[in-house]
Amino acid sequence: MRRYRMRGPVWTALILALVLAWPATARASPSFIVIDADSGDTLLARDAWQLRHPASLTKVMTLYLTFEAMQAGRLTPGRVVPVSPRAAAMEPTRLNLRPGMRVTVEDCVLGMVTRSANDAAAAMGELLGGSESAFAARMTQRARALGMRDTVFRNASGLPDPAQVTTAADMALLARHILIRFPDRYRYFATTSFRFRGETVFSHNRLLASYPGADGLKTGYTRASGFNVVTSAQRGGVRLIGVVLGADTAAGRDELMAELLDAGFARMQMDRPAPVPPLIASARAATSPVAARAVPVLATPAPPAGDTRFRVRLGAFSSRSYALDLAQRAARPVNGTVRVEPVAARGQTLWRAEVGTLSLAGATRLCPPAQRQGGTCLILDGKARL
Repeated sequence: MRRYRMRGPVWTALILALVLAWPATARASPSFIVIDADSGDTLLARDAWQLRHPASLTKVMTLYLTFEAMQAGRLTPGRVVPVSPRAAAMEPTRLNLRPGMRVTVEDCVLGMVTRSANDAAAAMGELLGGSESAFAARMTQRARALGMRDTVFRNASGLPDPAQVTTAADMALLARHILIRFPDRYRYFATTSFRFRGETVFSHNRLLASYPGADGLKTGYTRASGFNVVTSAQRGGVRLIGVVLGADTAAGRDELMAELLDAGFARMQMDRPAPVPPLIASARAATSPVAARAVPVLATPAPPAGDTRFRVRLGAFSSRSYALDLAQRAARPVNGTVRVEPVAARGQTLWRAEVGTLSLAGATRLCPPAQRQGGTCLILDGKARL
């Protein structure tokens, strides 16, 4: 795939074109998010905190709890999973399990990852939770513990339930937790096929074959949810996680994900020039702070009046005192709170400056003077750090 570089205005134009050109249909436009798997920073987002139905992305949490039990020694790959009549009766897609059939934990894991088998998910939920409903309560409890503030699970499989909801941001967070906590078991998500009782079971995840660097995770679909996918891909030492929820077709979902990941990788490769403090003489330019890569986030619909969850990222600089001074000057007219924190970038420590506790109007008003003083202007939803 051709590599390319983009500068700030070109980057902004490309992203806006990508989002605004996506066709409007009877279904709400897809929500999406792309994050840097290493830092958790959001690179791209639209409606990423809007509630959607997860469909079979629910199985990612079922797999998380399965991996957790395996890591703790409560399960082994060869452990036999009982198949109840209820689990065997799950609606498609299925491994066609039958009551009393001998099926292992690894069979269920691979069945969930590839065919998105609802019978395998239900059987695993019953094994881990005693009943699928009790397991779903555990799933929601674990979601809260992981920081997934808006997700509610009602079953282990993702079969339709009006109360079963998530967000693109929550699903990206879950995928990141799996990558961090279970790096060895993450390999299951790269499975394109496996043999089960004499049959070759193939994966529904076409991005594994079509997108360079993609190596997991999961697709999902119900009529209520539309076409969903969580994908992780790696190129040149950079790993991204993308989520698309609510596309109209599988092909459209995969196309959008590929475009988003392309844009995310291009953004991570982009070299930004140093913002030079305007009050420092040009003779001192060689020692001026160096800006780190900035992270654009696309605006979602206008929040309610009085909502002060927004923040503005001004950039990252080699001088802590300069970063602090810039943030304080920017915050003063809008009564914002100041945050300066160290970040590692290419072998050096930079100081990232942000102004928070802002309304969207305040964040927008802060931008022009901040840019004139040498900062960037990146308006972030307060939930954007994963």
